[in-house]
Amino acid sequence: MAVCARLCGVGPARGCRRRGAAREQRRGAAGDSEPDTDTDPEEAGGGGGAGEDEEAAERIEGGRPVPHPAEAGPAGRAPLSLLELPPELLVQIFGSLPGTELPSLARVCTTFRRILRTDTIWRRRCREEYGLCENLRKLEITGVSCRDVYAKLLHRYRHILGLWQPDIGPYGGLLNVVVDGLFIIGWMYLPPHDPHVDDPMRFKPLFRIHLMERKCATVECMYGHKGPHNGHIQIVKKDEFSTKCNQTDHHRMSGGRQEEFRTWLREEWGRTLEDIFHEHMQELILMKFIYTSQYDNCLTYRRIYLPPSSPDDLIKPGLFKGTYGSHGLEIVMLSFHGKKAKGTKITGDPNIPAGQQTVEIDLAHPLQLPDIENLHDFSELSRIVLEVQEQVRREEQEEEQRQDDGDRSPHAASQSAAKSPGGEGADGEETAAGAEGMPQDKAPASQPFVLPMGVISRNKDYPRTCRICFYGTGLIAGHGFTSPERTPGVFVLFDDDRFGFIWLELKSFSLYSRIKVSFQNAEAPSREAFDEMLKNIQSLFS
Repeated sequence: MAVCARLCGVGPARGCRRRGAAREQRRGAAGDSEPDTDTDPEEAGGGGGAGEDEEAAERIEGGRPVPHPAEAGPAGRAPLSLLELPPELLVQIFGSLPGTELPSLARVCTTFRRILRTDTIWRRRCREEYGLCENLRKLEITGVSCRDVYAKLLHRYRHILGLWQPDIGPYGGLLNVVVDGLFIIGWMYLPPHDPHVDDPMRFKPLFRIHLMERKCATVECMYGHKGPHNGHIQIVKKDEFSTKCNQTDHHRMSGGRQEEFRTWLREEWGRTLEDIFHEHMQELILMKFIYTSQYDNCLTYRRIYLPPSSPDDLIKPGLFKGTYGSHGLEIVMLSFHGKKAKGTKITGDPNIPAGQQTVEIDLAHPLQLPDIENLHDFSELSRIVLEVQEQVRREEQEEEQRQDDGDRSPHAASQSAAKSPGGEGADGEETAAGAEGMPQDKAPASQPFVLPMGVISRNKDYPRTCRICFYGTGLIAGHGFTSPERTPGVFVLFDDDRFGFIWLELKSFSLYSRIKVSFQNAEAPSREAFDEMLKNIQSLFS
C-alpha cells in the first residue's frame, strides 16, 4: 500500500517536490484523494454516489475510455503515477492482484476505490482464486455483483473449504467442502455398498451456502428428505467449524422412526434388514443408526489433510476403501513415515474407532511367500510371519540395549548397518526399495497369490497376483475399544491402487482400493502439520 501511495502522490512521498506539485495539480482538478481506512474485502470499491458510479462505469467499461482529469498527464511524457494510466489498464492491473490485497488498495485514494467498483476485477478474482466458472454476468439479473459473491460468500467462508472429519463418536466420516457453481456445498463421502470395494464412492450434500440477495449469504441444511431448510455455520477456531440445523422437523418422516431406519438402511447398506441374516451384523447396524441419527446434522468438524508423498514411497499415499467384516466398508488413510507405513481410520466402528491406526507396515521386513501350493496352508504362512515377528522383537530389544549402553562408536554403527537386512535411504531411514535390496523400478515381477484355507474374505474377487508382501501389525479390540492390542499380519501389495492385509489372529482378510477423487484444498502445509493432524485425530477418538 505504501508503494501505491507513493505512486499516487500521497503518503510517504509527500516530500518530493515534483510529485507534490503534481498532487496539488490533481487536487485542484479532481478534489481530495485522501486514503480510505476501510480494509474489508466486502467494502473494497464501496462508497461514492450513484452519479459517480455511473461516470466510472461509463469511462471504464463502455465505449472508448476517456481519461479522468486527475489521471491525464501532460502530452509527450511518461506517466508519473498510476493515476495517469488509462482506467482500463488499471482494471487489468488490479484484477491480477489477490482479492485479499484489494481492500488495502482501496484505502489509497478515492480514484482507486472508484475503479475497484468495476465488476470485471471481481469476476476475475472469483474465477482464478476459487475456480468459479459460472457465467457471473447472470448475477446482474438478481442484483448481486461479483464483488458481493467474492466478499460475502467465497472470501467469508474460505476457511471451511477442504477435507474434514465429523465428530460422530467412533464412526467419524469424510466431508469435502467445495465451491460448486454459485454455491459452497459440504458433501459427505460414503464408501460403496459392502463388499464392492472397487465401486466408486457415494456422496450426499449435508449443507450449502449461497447468495440470494446482497445483504448476506444464506446457510441451508440439506439433511433429510424434505429439501433445503434453515441452517447455521459457526467457525469455532482455526481448522474447526460446526453446523446446526434450525428446523430438525424437516428430518422426520411421516412413517416415524421405522420408516427413517428403513430409508437409512437402503442408503447406507443398499439392502433391507430382512436381507441381513447375521444377527451380530443386525445389531451393529441398529446401533449405528441410533447413534448417528441423534445428531440431526448438528456436528463439529475438524480439518484433515491428505498425506504428503515422496519419490521413495512404495505407492502413492492417499485415501482407500477397505473391508472390515460385519462393520462393512470403511475409509482408511495410507501414509508413509520412513521405514514404516500407517493406515489410519477416517471412518470407524465401535471396536476400532475413527482416528486409530488400524494397520502398520514394516517396510524393512519384506516377506517371501511360499509357492502357490504351500500358500494354501495357513500354518505355513503363520510360521513365516511369526518368525519375522520374533526377529523384529530381537532387533527392538537390541536397539533398546544399545540406547541403554550409550552412543555407539562410528565404526560399530557402520558395521551394524552393514549387517542389517536391506539397504538404507538417503536420510538414514530404510525404504521399501532398500529393504528389497534393489531399486523400486527393478523390483521383482508379480507373483501368484491366493488366500490360505480358512482365511475369511468378504470380497471373493481379490487379485490373484501381487507385487510384494511385508510384515505388519493390525489393531484389534473388543467392543468399545476395550483391550486393544497389535497382532501380526501380512501386508500384500497388489498394484498401485490396491493392497490387502491378512489378520493372522482373526483369520480374516481386508481388501483396500484407492479412492479416485481429486480433493481440492486438502494438501498439508508441511510434513509436521500432517503428523500433528494424525496425532490429534487419534487422541480425539481414543
